[in-house]
Amino acid sequence: MNRKPLYVIVCIVIAASTGRAQDAADFFRQNCVSCHTVGGGRLTGPDLKNVTQRKERAWLIEFLQNPQAMIDKGDPYALKLQQEARGVVMPAASGMTKERAQALLAMLDAESKLPKSQFAGMQISDRPFTPRDVAQGKAIFLGDRRLVNAGPACLSCHTVKATAALGGGRLGPDLTRVYERLQGRKNLAAWLFAPATPMMATTFKQHALKPEEILPLVAFFEDAARRGGQDDSAARLNFFLLGLGGAALALAAMDAMWKRRFRSVRRDLVENARRVAR
Repeated sequence: MNRKPLYVIVCIVIAASTGRAQDAADFFRQNCVSCHTVGGGRLTGPDLKNVTQRKERAWLIEFLQNPQAMIDKGDPYALKLQQEARGVVMPAASGMTKERAQALLAMLDAESKLPKSQFAGMQISDRPFTPRDVAQGKAIFLGDRRLVNAGPACLSCHTVKATAALGGGRLGPDLTRVYERLQGRKNLAAWLFAPATPMMATTFKQHALKPEEILPLVAFFEDAARRGGQDDSAARLNFFLLGLGGAALALAAMDAMWKRRFRSVRRDLVENARRVAR
């Protein structure tokens, strides 16, 4: 009996299953870990360990495809999840299909059986932060301390009140109160570990922050939130005045150069006129 075709079929099935599991893990890492853990406790959303034992698989598949629709039609369990998340509605992940939802649930079942899931999340200390922690976080934010994976400095896209003479970037939001917006250390650390916004996810996909960088950043943002306020317009005014002063100096320099040019031309004309008169 030729068993080779059967062996090939088994290999193809195993490879396909492995590929689906990896695809589901990558999808979860890119879209879910900023709000969920598997065995690491609640973040913005619930801990998903043994989630298929808490709710029917068919309901979970429908919810994953369109959470807002489930809330809009008044589903009691969906409304309960929204209430527990303090009103935050889980966004529909791009590329979520019925097949992908099934693969995600199968992956979550497998991860729930492990002693520790790869998605248990970053465990961050509850100890009080020290001034040194805050200073290190500020250095990372400003780019004075280079990131291990060569990611860009936070200041290139964001600002925090009173951090630099000319302020920070305006491409991203003001992060002065991000610690409050994300409701504390654990959620903020999870977000920094796996940023959920498209631009941040793309930027840090190959340049992920290390835990030893996340902790001081959380300390810095906690301190900024404690100080309160938002970035004011002083930095922008300073930048405007600096630009205006630079423009005035440039115009003055050009004016002086232009006058010297005319004096030089007139001097030659006068000398030529004198030679002709003689």
